[in-house]
Amino acid sequence: METQAKRFFVSGMVQGVGFRFFAERTAASLGVAGFVRNLFDGRVEVYAIGSAEQMEALKNALRRSPRMAAVDWVDEQYADFLREYANVFSIESDE
Repeated sequence: METQAKRFFVSGMVQGVGFRFFAERTAASLGVAGFVRNLFDGRVEVYAIGSAEQMEALKNALRRSPRMAAVDWVDEQYADFLREYANVFSIESDE
């Protein structure tokens, strides 16, 4: 299993609706490490470390979103591997 790191930038009505908690629970259930945080431009950033299969499952879940959110778009980018997030998934302070 090859480990990869990606950043997902989620656009839409995704702040103030429990999206970060949804992302944290989803990542934990998938065994994905990383973090989630709100961005000042209204998006949510999800930094994730896992296998290609885990990344695809996470992206699909982010698109579905929690009930109170409305996702317009999920942008996906490869990212550098940040060792400090290799074994945990956390909710980070807003950027």
